[in-house]
Amino acid sequence: MPCMGTAQFKDAFGPYALVAGGSDGLGAAFAEAIARRGLGLVLVARQQQRLETTAARLRDAYGVDVITQVADLAEYDAVERLIAAIEVPVGLLVYNAAFAPIGLFDATSDDDLAKAVAVNVRSLVLAVKAASGPMIERGRGGIVIMSSLSGSYGSPNLATYSATKSFGAILAEGLWSELKPHGIDVLACCAGAIMTPGYQQAEGGKPAPGTMRPESVAEQTLAALGHGPVVIPGAVNKIGRFALTRLLSRRAAISIMSQNTGGLT
Repeated sequence: MPCMGTAQFKDAFGPYALVAGGSDGLGAAFAEAIARRGLGLVLVARQQQRLETTAARLRDAYGVDVITQVADLAEYDAVERLIAAIEVPVGLLVYNAAFAPIGLFDATSDDDLAKAVAVNVRSLVLAVKAASGPMIERGRGGIVIMSSLSGSYGSPNLATYSATKSFGAILAEGLWSELKPHGIDVLACCAGAIMTPGYQQAEGGKPAPGTMRPESVAEQTLAALGHGPVVIPGAVNKIGRFALTRLLSRRAAISIMSQNTGGLT
């Protein structure tokens, strides 16, 4: 399938896109790339001021309607309240919300471990279920689940986060097959390191090889809708994933990941 033009994209995934975790960083990059394609937006995040700032900028720059919803996706009933509050038809869901406890597993609090599962797994499943129902009725739509290259193999100091990202990728692959007959494209973005404020703070030094700008990740991901269940943005990341998953043993892959993630704090 060739890359969609703006009109085709709007027809396939409009009139509104919901971006969970859409206030800044990669989420804001997704929101801007979608606004550039002419869709209205529902931006969801915990920080109201950041949401409103991003929304105002996108309204001014692209002339699209932008709705903001403040929600903490770690809360059990947050997704139900969120979906109930949305009164516009959502044709594209981008689930970018994530929580990543960094550090040794035994030194991570029970609350942070539970929060990672709540945001990255439970609320993901509930959001996809809620958004996909109306898409099935309309016979069209799209779902983007942000996974991670770290979900392909164990990542020391990110063990729980990596496990949840593996869940997201597998969920996307299964739903890609299930929902395709209904005209819905499902895609897992298995991204490597992204130069977001959170990553810069955690890394605290020289970026890892293949680190990408959020804008590039968002553009490559949206362009991949309709081309299969998984996209890996960036040539370096594609080569790295192939080597770690196809050429090396699991033990060797984990050892290499430890060199990249073992120093995160």
